[in-house]
Amino acid sequence: MRFALLLCYSLCTVSLALSSRSEARTKETGFLDRTISVHSTTYKYQVFLPENWSPKQKWPIILFLHGSGERGSDGLLQTDVGLPHAIRMDRSRFPTIVVIPQCFADHRWTQPEMEEMALAALTAATREFKGDTKRTYLTGLSMGGFGSWYFAVKYPGKFAAVVPICGGIVIPESLRQKFPEMTKNSYPDDPKSYAEVAQKIGKTPVWIFHGSADDTVPVDGSRKLHDALKAAGGDVHYTEYPGIGHDSWDKAYAEPELMPWLLSKSL
Repeated sequence: MRFALLLCYSLCTVSLALSSRSEARTKETGFLDRTISVHSTTYKYQVFLPENWSPKQKWPIILFLHGSGERGSDGLLQTDVGLPHAIRMDRSRFPTIVVIPQCFADHRWTQPEMEEMALAALTAATREFKGDTKRTYLTGLSMGGFGSWYFAVKYPGKFAAVVPICGGIVIPESLRQKFPEMTKNSYPDDPKSYAEVAQKIGKTPVWIFHGSADDTVPVDGSRKLHDALKAAGGDVHYTEYPGIGHDSWDKAYAEPELMPWLLSKSL
């Protein structure tokens, strides 16, 4: 009898140990490598999961669009700047899933194939990691800031809040000459353009960030977008950093109130 009890105890211990190891293997967190295939093209992207992630509940989920300097196909470079960098500095501030696609070299987020890939990555991560479609957010910097405005206008009601950083809807002349393909999905610098964007975004909460000394993407565009959204009765916040240049994203993603504000929004 005593032998049988000891054998039963040993088997239970082994079973619990194996179960714990299996759970540890299946519950990966941090930055995870993923791929998505769209029209026979395979793209690498990353997904961040907070340490306390569990499949037992739905989670807020952020789509992050990087800038032009992080374009490529390695699936890694886009995690070095902006929101992913802020996460590496202090993960505890980001109790959310973050989807981090990578735009191909010489492409823009406003091009159909890159737009489709980014949204496909968001959909795949939402399904795999129990993302909450009512708490899905959008943010981007520089080229990704332009992409954020573009996605927000094209998909009203999809995102619970949008955070564009040093972006805009009007391509500066210097960038038009350098990247003529950008002009296809840009607006003319006209009051009607800003009013149209504000009307399409509607009541979606927006927090705009820009540096006053930005010599790559002029701050005037963000000011005009803020004014247009405010005039249209939109839910808009605006933060401008005096003397800060194009890399205003470091300050923006370090703002202590940004994540509480963002995660408080729901469709």
